[in-house]
Amino acid sequence: METRKSSPITPSGRWQPSPQHAPAVVAILVVALVAVWLTGMGQNSVAASMLMVDPRAFAWSTFETFGGRLEALLATLGSGQVWRLLTPDFLHFSWAHLIFNAVMMWFLGSQVEWMDGRGRLVILFVVTSLVSNVLQYLVSGPLFGGLSGVVYGLLAFCWLSQQRRPRFQFPPALVTIALLWLVIGYTPLPQVMGVGRMANEAHLGGFVAGLACALVLPLRGRMWR
Repeated sequence: METRKSSPITPSGRWQPSPQHAPAVVAILVVALVAVWLTGMGQNSVAASMLMVDPRAFAWSTFETFGGRLEALLATLGSGQVWRLLTPDFLHFSWAHLIFNAVMMWFLGSQVEWMDGRGRLVILFVVTSLVSNVLQYLVSGPLFGGLSGVVYGLLAFCWLSQQRRPRFQFPPALVTIALLWLVIGYTPLPQVMGVGRMANEAHLGGFVAGLACALVLPLRGRMWR
């Protein structure tokens, strides 16, 4: 007997999904949670196996120049460790870091998965991950992690694609706040606030990749009813 999923859109028009509406997003968040447990919040040797490049395999001076960083990355990928292009997404270094990214990933990712399909979500995840992680690594080296590059990519995709075909639900001010935080990240303010150094290039790379996907990928999916 065939069954249909209930709609995640309430009678009042509010977006309110459950895990059955976005199983791929749930899987991503579960992997991130497991990674926090396995890596001791990014502090043990397991975490090193998830960074773009294992810093223990190279002299630290390697990462002080762009050429050195590029050479280390190519050597790592050449040895078959291609998973490192994506695994930094699942590294988080505080509960606040994980919770914020998880909330935004659920809110935006669940809409993309439901409206545009699981395949579209997977494409966005891979593209924004690759661009944000590689850019951040080439600028600063391997010591970074988190889903925020993907979150910025999803936000950019939803915002621009929404202009072409309205179907997503989010406050317009969210884009303004995200861009403002992106600019603030390039100032000393986050460190003064105790947030620490931000992965600014990952945020920027993810956002640009999300915009590109919105322009290139064909429109598809459910419309609001």
